[in-house]
Amino acid sequence: MKMYGFWRSLAAYRVRVALKLKGVTFSEEPVNLLGGEQHDPAYLKINPQGAVPALVLDDGQILSQSMAIMEFLEETYPGVTPLLPRDPTGRARVRALCHIGVSDSHPLVVPRIRSYISKDLGLGDEGTAKWLNHWSAESLRIYNDRLSQESQTGIYCHGNELSMADIALASQVVGATGFFGCKLSDYPKVQNIFDALCKVDAFEASLPKHQPGAPT
Repeated sequence: MKMYGFWRSLAAYRVRVALKLKGVTFSEEPVNLLGGEQHDPAYLKINPQGAVPALVLDDGQILSQSMAIMEFLEETYPGVTPLLPRDPTGRARVRALCHIGVSDSHPLVVPRIRSYISKDLGLGDEGTAKWLNHWSAESLRIYNDRLSQESQTGIYCHGNELSMADIALASQVVGATGFFGCKLSDYPKVQNIFDALCKVDAFEASLPKHQPGAPT
């Protein structure tokens, strides 16, 4: 398999972690989002949305959207590090936790949104930085509140076994603290879970700082 990604893409991080947890051998082709390579006609033939990740399967089929790819990997490799609980209620909870980050928060901080509010809406660098910090912090607050209050929370987001929710949470932490100025110490439950996740090789090895092209 080949994944088109970018070192600082949070969506690519999610798929990278899932592939590693599932033990799938893959190569990664960088698409420089900050340099506009996602708009190259050659890449648009791979993913017309002009976003990463895109996963090219061994038979040539192409998948996009991190949640869809993670669901595909779960269905294709169900016996290797299951990413969804067996019970329907647990599966719904894990998916709901995923969408706090994947659907509600991450779309507000992607490059095309940053460019639009900075340039087209005239917020400039300072106003854009406030926007990014606010929505990133809000996602961590919601995660922290839910994970602190709900009895299903364990060492990880859902009990003591890894799930998609942990991948989504980790990607939010990586972006919020690494790129958008949030302090993880403000969200102790999130910090405890993230610290536990960083002890798992798939999460640690997938961090942006370890990817080709990341600044030293």
